[in-house]
Amino acid sequence: MHVAIGSENPVKVRALERVVPEAETTALGVESGVPEQPWGRSETVRGARNRADAALAVTDADYGVGIEGGVAERDVPGGLWLVMWAAVTDGTTSHLGAGPSIRLPAAVAQRLRNGEELGPVLDDELGREDIAEQEGAIGVYTAGRVGRADALVDAVAGAFGPFLRASD
Repeated sequence: MHVAIGSENPVKVRALERVVPEAETTALGVESGVPEQPWGRSETVRGARNRADAALAVTDADYGVGIEGGVAERDVPGGLWLVMWAAVTDGTTSHLGAGPSIRLPAAVAQRLRNGEELGPVLDDELGREDIAEQEGAIGVYTAGRVGRADALVDAVAGAFGPFLRASD
């Protein structure tokens, strides 16, 4: 099985490889078609779908995979939440999977509402670099108990599952 992923981010590639360790993977930098900081579930899902479609379109892979992280306002419970989605397509059929979601601190949420992006905000708030390519926001806000790759595995497995399950 050959799988193309629409990202060169090592955390996203690692998540894919954990879900389908038997696959040959190709990582490609493709456009998501959404802003650098996706806002809301529909925009985040659209970015994941666009990445999956683009990765499949430029390769001879059996499947294209897209992973997108974003933020979404929620009424109950209120606040700004981290969201993550994955899409998998074989060119005919597509499936989605979601990762865990976690409420962002008020100070971080306000900076995002003011137009900043989560990765650079976290780097600034914590005095570090490239958190998005390491434990991610989920790792920061769970004190390392759930890393970004762990969270993305759930999203990718949810999206890939319908393609991988045994025939009924």
